[in-house]
Amino acid sequence: MAQCLSCGSTSPEIPAVLGLCLRCIREGTGTAADVAADVHARARRYYGLREAIPEDDEGVRCGVCRNRCLIGEGMAGYCGLRENRGGRIVELGGTPERGFLDWYYDPMPTNCVADWVCAGGSSAGYPTYSRSRGPEYGCVNLAVFYRACTFDCLFCQNWHFREGVGGGRSTSAHELAGKASPQTSCVCFFGGDPTPQMLHSLAVAEEALEAAGDRPLRICWETNGSMSRVLMAKAAEVALRSGGTIKIDLKTWDPNLSRALCGVGNEQTLENFAFVASKMGERPDPPLLVASTLLVPGYVDEQEISSIARFIASCNQDIPYALLAFHPAFVMDDLPTTSRRQAQAAEAAARAAGLSRVRIGNIHLLT
Repeated sequence: MAQCLSCGSTSPEIPAVLGLCLRCIREGTGTAADVAADVHARARRYYGLREAIPEDDEGVRCGVCRNRCLIGEGMAGYCGLRENRGGRIVELGGTPERGFLDWYYDPMPTNCVADWVCAGGSSAGYPTYSRSRGPEYGCVNLAVFYRACTFDCLFCQNWHFREGVGGGRSTSAHELAGKASPQTSCVCFFGGDPTPQMLHSLAVAEEALEAAGDRPLRICWETNGSMSRVLMAKAAEVALRSGGTIKIDLKTWDPNLSRALCGVGNEQTLENFAFVASKMGERPDPPLLVASTLLVPGYVDEQEISSIARFIASCNQDIPYALLAFHPAFVMDDLPTTSRRQAQAAEAAARAAGLSRVRIGNIHLLT
């Protein structure tokens, strides 16, 4: 039973490392913001990453994502892939020549947050974007896991990427595009997050699509949505053209909760989400945009889901919304898994907010 370091309340849904309850985070009570910032700093320091978004004196501004790091001479940015050398930004990775990533073939239909509505896992998009009237059995997804991120989620389900940021194996866009075999029906960029390496993913996408010719090949991104508007617009255009899906993880609604759990604000994510949603009418089937939220016990409650769902509905009521069960991970490894009661209450809240295409994912994790 952990105790909140701000108000002194106790709960089994307060992770020992963070030590803050939801009420204190939302209300900005006492030292809640400082406590959360210190937890993020310590977690990032362990992996050699900048402890906070840099605002270095006389630094050079990076414009790849919402963080807009002001990077000092000889220093790195928040994602770890950009440095200031001699007064200019040098990209260590994420360019067409060099991406830090892992890739593998995932048999279709794959375990994707959009598989219940996309052209690869459902009847959507046939025959223009899909090879079959239903799930594409016999095909594969080229899954590309990028080893960097613009967020610092304390509940990260794929936290291991931090061990390889800026080092280890690198792959050029040309080499990776060549892995899209004739059996490959979709390419999905995720991670970590593709945001710090968007230029690499876009180069892979264009080359793979050119090689595919008339064969259906969907290009998808699963992301926190924090990239610049220019990069998001390019991804949306490629996804639209190929029959792919932009899957944006709306981790929180409350900005204080976003900073406490994810280390950064969520304003760019919400703006990019609304931007992509405005393009859904250009290709209603399969859906261009899918939203998802991880149901973190003690933090992502019915109030949070209701607010997120109302925002989604205000953009477009037909946007599919996946609610994902949480598994203890990273520095929140002492939290319980998502309960069936929490998941069902979240689903009801999302539907009450005006959404009809709502699904609970990872149901095997529910307790």
